Amino acid sequence: MNLSLLILLPFLGSILAGLLPPNARNREAVLSGLIAFACMGIVLWSAPTIFAGGIIEQQIEWLPFLDLNIIFRLDGFAWLFALIVSLMGLLVVIYARYYMDPADPVPRFFAFFLAFMGSMLGVVISGNVIQLVIFWELTSLSSFMLIAYWHHRPEARMGARIALTITAGGGFCLLAAMLLIGQVVGSYELDVILNSGDLIRRDGNYTLIVILFALGALTKSAQFPFHFWLPNAMAAPTPVSAYLHSATLVKAGVFLLARFWPILAMTEQWFWIIGLAGLLSLTIGAYIATFQRDMKGVLAYSTISHLGLITLLLGLNSQLALIAAIFHMINHATFKASLFMATGIVDHETGTRDMTVLSGLRRSMPLTATLATVAAAAMAGVPLLNGFISKEMFFSEILFVNDARSYLLPILAVIATTFSVAYSLRFILQVFFGPEATQLPRQPHEPPKWMLFPSAFLVCLCILIGVLPDIIISPILTLAASSILGDSTPSIDLAIFHGFNIPLLMSTIALIGGIVVYIILCPYLRSNPGQTLGITHLNGSRIFDSIMNGLDNIALNVNAYIASNRVQVQVLCIVLVSFIVALIPLLRYQDGLVLPRSSFDIAFALLWAMGALCAIGAARQAKYNRFRTVIFAGGAGIVTTVTFVWLSAPDLALTQLVIEVVTVVLLLLGLRWLPRHNANNQDILVDETVKRLRRGRDAIIAIVTGLGITVLTYIIITRDTIPAIGQFFSENALPKGGGTNIVNVILVDFRAFDTYGEITVLGIVALTVYALLRRFRPPEETIYALEKRNLTETPDLAKIKENEALPRGTLLVPNVLVRLMVPLVSLIAVFFFLRGHNLPGGGFVAGVIFAIGIIVQYIISGIHWVELNSRVRPLDWLATGLLFAVIAGIWPLFYGLPFLSALAWDIHLPLVGSVHLSSVILFDLGVFALVVGSSTYMLVALAHQSLRSQRQSQGAK
Repeated sequence: MNLSLLILLPFLGSILAGLLPPNARNREAVLSGLIAFACMGIVLWSAPTIFAGGIIEQQIEWLPFLDLNIIFRLDGFAWLFALIVSLMGLLVVIYARYYMDPADPVPRFFAFFLAFMGSMLGVVISGNVIQLVIFWELTSLSSFMLIAYWHHRPEARMGARIALTITAGGGFCLLAAMLLIGQVVGSYELDVILNSGDLIRRDGNYTLIVILFALGALTKSAQFPFHFWLPNAMAAPTPVSAYLHSATLVKAGVFLLARFWPILAMTEQWFWIIGLAGLLSLTIGAYIATFQRDMKGVLAYSTISHLGLITLLLGLNSQLALIAAIFHMINHATFKASLFMATGIVDHETGTRDMTVLSGLRRSMPLTATLATVAAAAMAGVPLLNGFISKEMFFSEILFVNDARSYLLPILAVIATTFSVAYSLRFILQVFFGPEATQLPRQPHEPPKWMLFPSAFLVCLCILIGVLPDIIISPILTLAASSILGDSTPSIDLAIFHGFNIPLLMSTIALIGGIVVYIILCPYLRSNPGQTLGITHLNGSRIFDSIMNGLDNIALNVNAYIASNRVQVQVLCIVLVSFIVALIPLLRYQDGLVLPRSSFDIAFALLWAMGALCAIGAARQAKYNRFRTVIFAGGAGIVTTVTFVWLSAPDLALTQLVIEVVTVVLLLLGLRWLPRHNANNQDILVDETVKRLRRGRDAIIAIVTGLGITVLTYIIITRDTIPAIGQFFSENALPKGGGTNIVNVILVDFRAFDTYGEITVLGIVALTVYALLRRFRPPEETIYALEKRNLTETPDLAKIKENEALPRGTLLVPNVLVRLMVPLVSLIAVFFFLRGHNLPGGGFVAGVIFAIGIIVQYIISGIHWVELNSRVRPLDWLATGLLFAVIAGIWPLFYGLPFLSALAWDIHLPLVGSVHLSSVILFDLGVFALVVGSSTYMLVALAHQSLRSQRQSQGAK
């Protein structure tokens, strides 16, 4: 079975949903529903194999030499959670179709929703722990976007920020734990790790592993002391809360605790870290939930409490407690998602979730009231509902702790469940019973039937599991538990009634006590809505804000101390830090620095002396004449180009040469908009002696740093290991890369992933430059200079488009010649592109050459003519280049090869003969297009300053 479809379908659907028009709410909902249904179908299709005790695996090679491969693994426990994620996803999509307002950007909602679904499924079925962490962080990112969906609301932005900060921070801790586990075990594959429990528990880093692992899991499941992010996340739309905060995202933490229970549990460290966090979350969450006035606030803190119950069970170091925890994960997903949906219906139909305003809705919304009442009863643990059975199992396991804790844990458990009954009772009585409310924002009425269907389906599950547990849930629970515990799985006896025993007595006390607590607190709740009795000042959000504000203040103070508006000071800091970082390993080098001997070539020395003089000249003229600075810098670049030729590196020399051309042109265009240098205004308050001392200091630092970097570079390129690396590429470039140009083969084959990252960064830089220059306003003296030269007249665009007019100041003959030169430049670019795999050239060089042709067009023909006659925009080039590179990377995956592997074909064409083709050419074509797009995009940003200056000048007139 192709398990990767469980991941690919949601992510592809996310892209498609984002491309649909804003008014296509039905199409987006149908698309999302079909994808969720397809994922559920894949999970159900695998059921026979899974229930037979099998494990379905799919492995895709990625970095096999580092034991890092993409592995998808589906066992009983993963099957259960994959079913929950996909089934709940389908129900929430149906619910969201009627909940979301047509005025909302619905494509964005479903795009983020499907991205989260794919990320969560990735966490569940990952068979490699590094891969698991990647999907783990993707869930944090996609949930951040879902929580901030209504980003125009400050509370949504704040809730998303808090959630991302906490969960992403925990994700880094989880990554550290997984790296430590991988180092201890010697593998990052989940199968190997799950069979190495004794090895991990005996390791000296076991306690550190448990702490880091707990930080990752507890932050995701909103456990104390990280619980405060979940109530703030209630600013998200209710479908998000029903999916993320009841059934999926917050379950990821307890899922991970259960998944790694066999290798990390059964120790005192595990009990005190995991069990204590669960106990505190259980009691604090239940208590605070009782005093909330917002319906979603009650459900948020109750979620923290019930997740605390699950975490406490997982921390008890008992196999039956683990089974009870899995059972309650299922039950909590059913009744809590149903309650969130009921809350959303109330909010959707009445316009408010304030429990002090709502009352008597059972008269106008009888179906909603019935469904919510049953779900709340399941949450409170009323008999004949699923919550009652898992709560009985919880009480049973609490009683079997055989030390002093055996007295404390049952008492706190009864207290917490008492408050659980109290807030469940309040949730129903204050909203659906009592006198009918008269001051609601909207007239309440029942929602559409299909909006009620998901909640009704989940409520039916609550009843069926509560009445027929052995038939409905026992096989699934046994399957999930046996996939974790293996042959040591204890027998499971699920029954409605186990006789009169202590757990039943504890349940009875909690039910009666909850009613009494609600009656006692009712006057306080009505007179002090939203105020928690006794712990009003214990606010996690305030603590978080205080910590973040403190960090901001520290950063501001440090920045104020080391930062400066002067470029020279910033460059000085960069140079000093670089020098220190390079010096530290040299100081620890025990063999001493011995420069290898080499023959001295007077011509080469004179060449570099010229380059050094050009560099000194550029530094000297930087403050006085920027044009000369660019000329000197170009001279240093030419010397570098000749050096590459001298050292037999023609490919690098060609690249350096074309880059020099583009760089000089772009610098000249940029210098035009910088304010003129005024020597009289420079350092007028600084004493002349201080100036000389500062120049001397800078000269010493520059000389020492330059010589140090030169020596270090020389040592590196002449050490003994370099020939071995060079020999490897020389021997394997042709047989394994299919090319004789070693440099190009390295870039597009051996280290193609690095090149892919580099071109992505190049595209990001181009977009950033364009965005920054859009906000740039030329100095007034520059605009004045343009007015003086009469260059602010706007040309007739219609005539320019018809080639009947040229921009003012344009020379006719050079203009025509440059237009004729474009086909020649294009031919040269194609020539270097096609020869690049065997001779100097390639996509990068070809792209820069082609960009030079476009740049020359901008300079000679003017901005208006080029843009009015251009059929392909720079942004299209940039996007197309990235798309080609991605396709070239994904294509080999369908052949079972790692990402960005090279596929080769030998075909015979009539009249041409045998032709060797490779997917590498598609990747190189992506490099070519992205280089063209990035170069011209930055050029466009600079060139448009002329148009903006003209508009500003004319506006001033």
